[in-house]
Amino acid sequence: MMHQTVLCGSATVSDGRDVHLRLDGLTKRYGESVAVAALDLAVPKGELVALLGPSGCGKTTTLRMVAGLIKPTNGRIVVGSNDITIMPTYRRDMGLVFQSYALFPHMSVAKNVAFGLEMRSVPKPEIERRVKEALGMVRLEALAERKPRELSGGQQQRVALARALVIRPSILLLDEPLSNLDAKLRDEMRNEIRDIQQSLGITAVFVTHDQVEALSMCDKVVVMQGGKLEQVGTPVDVYEHPASPFVASFVGRTNRLKGTAQGDGSVTIGAMKVLVPGRPGGKVEIMVRPHRMKLVEEGSVEDVAGQEVNRLAGHLKRVTFVGDLLQYSVDVGGAEIVVEAASDHGRGFRIVGTPVAVLWRVEDTMVFGRGA
Repeated sequence: MMHQTVLCGSATVSDGRDVHLRLDGLTKRYGESVAVAALDLAVPKGELVALLGPSGCGKTTTLRMVAGLIKPTNGRIVVGSNDITIMPTYRRDMGLVFQSYALFPHMSVAKNVAFGLEMRSVPKPEIERRVKEALGMVRLEALAERKPRELSGGQQQRVALARALVIRPSILLLDEPLSNLDAKLRDEMRNEIRDIQQSLGITAVFVTHDQVEALSMCDKVVVMQGGKLEQVGTPVDVYEHPASPFVASFVGRTNRLKGTAQGDGSVTIGAMKVLVPGRPGGKVEIMVRPHRMKLVEEGSVEDVAGQEVNRLAGHLKRVTFVGDLLQYSVDVGGAEIVVEAASDHGRGFRIVGTPVAVLWRVEDTMVFGRGA
């Protein structure tokens, strides 16, 4: 179930759940450079939230401030009712999973997982019980005596996750933990991390530049650019109702066309004219997801029943086979539009230069104002 996350104006969210992690005006400056600019965020207990954005957007800096590894320039970090802004890392009751795994190479899997408990002076019988429990959670009981070098990348990542969870942290922080894995392992680990997080009901913050990870794993997505928060919402909200051109283009693939709104629900793009939702004015940028478009033969009367549809004529410029998809690049009045369709055993339009038409529903058009 999706839950609504709000900016930090109160201690609760609209569905009645308590905010567990709150960032109030969190800021980090390095001289004149602003890495994170007055970030406000509230995360309810038990949610998995993604900090999503390109390299240098401030997402890792934010995570490291939450962890206590970087000191904020301004702002507050609150967990429950406790202000932990200046609290040292070892007292924050947080589990960290790093991109590099950071396992001790000379220690066995079991010893790596036990390390945090030993540092907390947990009694040995309790350590043994909790290590066994944590390794069972990530399905590595049989590999407890192996060294990290004897494990695959996916297994090492599971050890790092078990080590973070064994201390039973209040918050789990994950810094691009899947970026070193191949595509198949990333898929498996996405599901495993999500299943474990939900089964434990733990609050987690996940840093990633991969929109698939953010959309498929998380309750909320926090999109960042240039140290600033662009949008916070459920994966569906952020994908279907992006707040800015940056969010629309970063979260999912999209076609972008610049034009001028006519005030009658239409936009002129060079010699072309398309219909858009609402009645925008001035200079605009329209965006349409490639999979929401359809490619048909030129002159075809094929349409979308009961829907207002845009139709632009063009010529097939390029066809790219990507397994489950065919990506068609179409030259439309000098602009390139990409249309995606199921590959259907490789069948489809193939001959470059073929006259075609691109169709899409008016309601699938996103419209944003733009400067001169």
